[in-house]
Amino acid sequence: MATFTNQIQGLDDPMTRFPTPPARRHPNRPIVAVGAVILDGDRVLLVKRGQEPLKGEWSLPGGAVELGELLEAAVAREVLEETGLEVRVVDLIEVFERIFPGEGRPQYHFVILDYLCEAPNGTPQPGSDVTDVAFATEEELARYHLTPTATRVIQNAFRMARARRASA
Repeated sequence: MATFTNQIQGLDDPMTRFPTPPARRHPNRPIVAVGAVILDGDRVLLVKRGQEPLKGEWSLPGGAVELGELLEAAVAREVLEETGLEVRVVDLIEVFERIFPGEGRPQYHFVILDYLCEAPNGTPQPGSDVTDVAFATEEELARYHLTPTATRVIQNAFRMARARRASA
């Protein structure tokens, strides 16, 4: 399991969250975001996005990290908000950038950290920012028309999970 540390000078409580998020559309700098690959045996949890970018597309649960929020806490918060599930972060899968071009400057620019997660209990339900949830096997991923990056991250998560089981 990954170890997460946070050193924020001047804050008594490093979990303090600040209410003013950066502008997501046409930002002045990249926005740090997190995603969760939640595996249930041979299936992965997908969400149908209800907001831009990629509104109406299937993807992984996740979103922007809030100022002062630990990465692991951001993953757990986003999954809870979008699916109603409580998760345990297991390990980092991958870090990548997603840039949506715009006229003159990028419309969106995210640096995304995707994490392998476990959700020991509960049934996912669509929450904020998503319109539907579904489980899919690796073989079924193509029918959800995921981005190539999301597909790669999910496949890497399945490989990581198989390796973890084999070494246990």
